[in-house]
Amino acid sequence: MKNYYLNDLLSYLNNAPTPWHAVEEACQRLSKHGYTELKENEKWELKLGHSYYIKHHQTTLCVFTLPKNSPTRVRLLASHTDSPGFKLKPQAEIRRHSMILLGVEIYGSPLLNSWLNRDLGIAGHIIYKNKNNQPENCLVQLDSFPVVIPQLAIHLDREVNEKGLLLNKQEHLNALAALEKDIPTGQTYLETILKKQIDFQELLTFDLFLYPLDKARFVGFENQFISSYRIDSLASVHAALSALIETATPLENDIKMAIFWNHEEVGSHTSQGAESPFFHQTLERILLNLNCSKEDFFRLLNQSHCTSIDLAHALHPNYLDKHDGMHQPKLGQGVIIKNNAQQRYASTATSSIPIHLAAGIEQIPLQHFVSRNDMPCGSTIGPLQACTAGISTVDIGCGELSMHSCRELMASEDYIHLLNLLKVILKMPDWPII
Repeated sequence: MKNYYLNDLLSYLNNAPTPWHAVEEACQRLSKHGYTELKENEKWELKLGHSYYIKHHQTTLCVFTLPKNSPTRVRLLASHTDSPGFKLKPQAEIRRHSMILLGVEIYGSPLLNSWLNRDLGIAGHIIYKNKNNQPENCLVQLDSFPVVIPQLAIHLDREVNEKGLLLNKQEHLNALAALEKDIPTGQTYLETILKKQIDFQELLTFDLFLYPLDKARFVGFENQFISSYRIDSLASVHAALSALIETATPLENDIKMAIFWNHEEVGSHTSQGAESPFFHQTLERILLNLNCSKEDFFRLLNQSHCTSIDLAHALHPNYLDKHDGMHQPKLGQGVIIKNNAQQRYASTATSSIPIHLAAGIEQIPLQHFVSRNDMPCGSTIGPLQACTAGISTVDIGCGELSMHSCRELMASEDYIHLLNLLKVILKMPDWPII
């Protein structure tokens, strides 16, 4: 089973170059395992003991299994579907010196240099007029016409290895797509390549991202590592999704739920992000459908718990001084609990208790991460989930190297530890109340 989950993770990473694809791929797996789709604009008819999922704006997903009896608590797993990268501008095409380039905006905080000199595909969501002049939308994943962001040759930048690479974000990151002479007149490059896949009259609008064409794969001795784009945080999404499917049996009184937000990498202040009312509204609709009162709703929130799952900074063997001396989580040595006194991570002594107890049941190793006092700390959706819902929350994750790179690295064993931990969290009968 270990190899099954690891290979399935690789498949998920390869099929999910954007949040739209990540949600769609997850929904296909849920449908296959008997989960029923709910629509936000339709009346719900829920049954105790059944499992459901809801797509929110196509890039955020909520999944839940109702208990056998009236719910008193939620066991929530939370992560995000987006990753740092490059988004095509609305008028992306640049024609310059007989070449066609695509202009991009920087999404989040990617390691810019990692995107240079790579074969890049284009993927995301488009809206177009069909042959009947009606608007339609669809997902696209264009890998047959790679683009590239070529780096300046060392002969023209002779001090690059000594002084480091300096990139102007406006001028140096346009992607080279084609020679102008080979593109038909009267239509854009995007329309030209899209029409090779889709029969449409007019391209109206789109949300399209670049993505590396390198497939997710095992590296190192005997598949010890996984190398891929979007490990942050699709490895967390896949683990939570797999844990839910594997622990399908409903609990007595606890709702098992996972929510996967979009826009974490740009602050979450959106209708698809963790600061939106989507979780609160969904949970309230569930309880109203089960004839629970507003009082029941507030009591349930007070007893619920959220496990926020993201990636964490593993100790880098070439940069040992970047970690606090007593908090140096290592690849392959277990799940990491993330702490920060400024609450950039939501973990507290109390909210961490379920993690310690669940890890003890299956002897899953745990590690701790605290950022150095002289280095700023990142954050996750954990504090936002805790703030907007008032739920006790802990931040955990697998260790990773090259975070926010076009090609990230994690230990295969850590993924298995995370998956096993989440399964215990969802199924252990005695939930601690502190």
